[in-house]
Amino acid sequence: MQFTLTLLMSFIGTVALMPWFIRYFKKKKLGQTTREEGPLWHQAKTGTPTMGGTVFIVVAIAVILILGVLFGLLNGFSVSILLTLFAFGAIGFVDDFISIFQKRNEGLTASQKFIAQILFSFLIILLGNVLGIHWQLSLFDYTIQSTVLVGLFASFWMVGFSNATNLTDGLDGLATGLAIIAYGTYAWLAYQQGNQGVLFATMAVIGGLLGFLLYNKRPAKIFMGDVGSLALGAGLAIISLMLDRPFSLLIIGSVFVIETASVILQVLSFKTRGRRIFKMSPIHHHFEMVGWSEKRVVYTFWAVGLLSSILYLLMMKS
Repeated sequence: MQFTLTLLMSFIGTVALMPWFIRYFKKKKLGQTTREEGPLWHQAKTGTPTMGGTVFIVVAIAVILILGVLFGLLNGFSVSILLTLFAFGAIGFVDDFISIFQKRNEGLTASQKFIAQILFSFLIILLGNVLGIHWQLSLFDYTIQSTVLVGLFASFWMVGFSNATNLTDGLDGLATGLAIIAYGTYAWLAYQQGNQGVLFATMAVIGGLLGFLLYNKRPAKIFMGDVGSLALGAGLAIISLMLDRPFSLLIIGSVFVIETASVILQVLSFKTRGRRIFKMSPIHHHFEMVGWSEKRVVYTFWAVGLLSSILYLLMMKS
């Protein structure tokens, strides 16, 4: 019952606050700037309000805090997820704020974001240890329990998937739908493992994402911005570590991995051969450039994400 209420409270809070947030951005004429090299039809998106992730992240954090106290579900797991959402959301918020409010297109520099992400990742692992989480990393027949080694891996994992989710957030509803699928899969895994802290926090995020999708689906009335995408990706990474299934994210988050790989391959190919592999990267734009509609790309990628999650769950049973 408390988990259903958690989802509903987060959903209702996001749905209630989002119209006000959208109106504010429209009134101040603050919105997304579309890439000039992107598909021409994306120019219509210029000016669409962004930073919508601020709403569903803040709502999820508030729900975790309030209901966590009421239901006694504030523990090392739920608090660590809360801290991850807050820390990585803050990095994204500052980046978005600089680019949107101060009209500086670059936002934070790559090195500034990287250093902040590494620092926060390691601090979250250390705080989780203080809060009673016994971190471990299972590699084949070996189990690593060193906080330092787990912290190093966690930094790599959280930075990687926060940026992978950010790269994926390029079409209406794409990253939102994929995040709902991934968080839903981890909610099921947490339920099976009896980890109520992870299940509780995950349901808060899912509720917020479902509410946000109502405004982010095509045609999007608002985008999540870095504040949402960085927090969501880091959240998935820390949850996979908490459940001692970090490499499950390579399957459950397969679309995020593919999107990132497409960018890496594109850059390497252009720098070494002077040629591009894809018409445009990340790969969701490639499919648009070859004639797929935005709707088709989004639904296809959602389907791949859902099938990947089902595949992982089936692999667990075999």
